[in-house]
Amino acid sequence: MMRSLAALFAVFALAACATPAVQPPLTPPPGFAGPALEPRALVMDDAARLPLTRWTPEDGRPWAVIVALHGVNDSRASFRLAGSWWAEQGIETWAFDQRGFGETPDKGVWAGEARMVQDLRTAVALARAAHPRAVIAVAGESMGASVGISAFGSAAPPEADRLILLAPAVWGWSSQAPLNRYSLRLAARLMGDRAVQAPDWVVRDRLASDNMIELYRTGRDPSSVIATRFDALHGLVDLMESATIRLGDLTVPTLLLYGARDHLVAPAPMRRALERAGDRPGLRTGYYPDGWHILNRDLQAGTVYRDVEAWLREAAAPLPSGAGPVLPALRDEGRGIRD
Repeated sequence: MMRSLAALFAVFALAACATPAVQPPLTPPPGFAGPALEPRALVMDDAARLPLTRWTPEDGRPWAVIVALHGVNDSRASFRLAGSWWAEQGIETWAFDQRGFGETPDKGVWAGEARMVQDLRTAVALARAAHPRAVIAVAGESMGASVGISAFGSAAPPEADRLILLAPAVWGWSSQAPLNRYSLRLAARLMGDRAVQAPDWVVRDRLASDNMIELYRTGRDPSSVIATRFDALHGLVDLMESATIRLGDLTVPTLLLYGARDHLVAPAPMRRALERAGDRPGLRTGYYPDGWHILNRDLQAGTVYRDVEAWLREAAAPLPSGAGPVLPALRDEGRGIRD
């Protein structure tokens, strides 16, 4: 018994000393000219080049520009359907690979919330410089939405006009069961570089979307991260906790969209985040009874595209879909809230 207790104590002592890995900071080379827009990349303030895809209206004069942030383990390709549709409406979309994802170096290694937020600030500044007369908006999907909340809820928010949150990931530490919290913290410290792959039933049972073609495409895309490191999961939960806390600190006009069939960000964490945020002028929400988690790629994604376009044109006007607010729907006793 004493040996077992001693061994257990040693494990926890080692875990307390270890720190989950984060990408090290970069040092710009001599003569670095600063952030820049390149044809296929955004150059960040530390000289990192993040792969970029743009969808531009035919006339090359967008009335709005959306800086798009993909979800965890995904890439800029996640906005290829939305970007094409919005371009036909005169909206330009900039989708870039966030650090640790897509075609960036150190793929699979968590970049850190502060670094991801700073990258967003830089991307928005570049979009503003390229299109000074356009409405500049940020659209984040899942993890990307969490990055957006963290950035716009900070003391130095990006200089954008609007924020669009597509199923924001708010399943942070405060929403995790105790066993989940302790297990992940221990795993991230003792075997952080080990990766776990999502089981086949995640796709088969359509946990993320009803668009099976898109789920299989993403799973076979070499830009996708298939197996997630424990320390990256730890960083993600940290980010989701920040998003839960900072949602009420947003001052920019915000549109938050959420689907009743979202099996990845369950209603209970979403309800808690919205209740914590409280009633705030400028926070608009839309609830889709047929919406899944990756709203911009579901089979009803066109409904989301139209709502986003309409809201960018006039934030106070009704959404074309007629989507009602999220929180009252989640409080509806008949919906069976999942924890």
